[in-house]
Amino acid sequence: MAIHTTISPAEAADRLAIRELFDAYAHCADRRDAEGQKALFTENSRFVVFMSGEGTEPSYALDGREALTPVFADLNQYEATTHFNGQSTVTLDGDSATGESYTIAHHLFTTDGERKIMIASLRYLDTFAKINGAWYFAERNLIVDWTETRSSAA
Repeated sequence: MAIHTTISPAEAADRLAIRELFDAYAHCADRRDAEGQKALFTENSRFVVFMSGEGTEPSYALDGREALTPVFADLNQYEATTHFNGQSTVTLDGDSATGESYTIAHHLFTTDGERKIMIASLRYLDTFAKINGAWYFAERNLIVDWTETRSSAA
């Protein structure tokens, strides 16, 4: 990991914009704003999910922004979600970048009359593209490191 003693204002702005992109993704997920979430991706983006962790076969892969609609709509099955974004690393290369970010996601639901919470430890391996001065996800690989489901008090 790089240690930055000094960075240019342009690099600082790019790093902040990418962090805001991470956070906007989580915000849209928790507000069930599928259109807002999709708008964070390039038109020809790729979204790959590894439900069984890193190094496994993808559970599914979607190509193109419009293909993301059912994935984001799937969050509607939960009564509430909260995504906490943690540490992230980003490597900038002009108008492209790569990065890794961590999220702990909480999903509240009721099944058979019992309220439950599913907590997931997620990592995202991302490729970003800067288009007309704005940063977007060009590829997002979601890796589920672990999940836990348990009863939740009302």
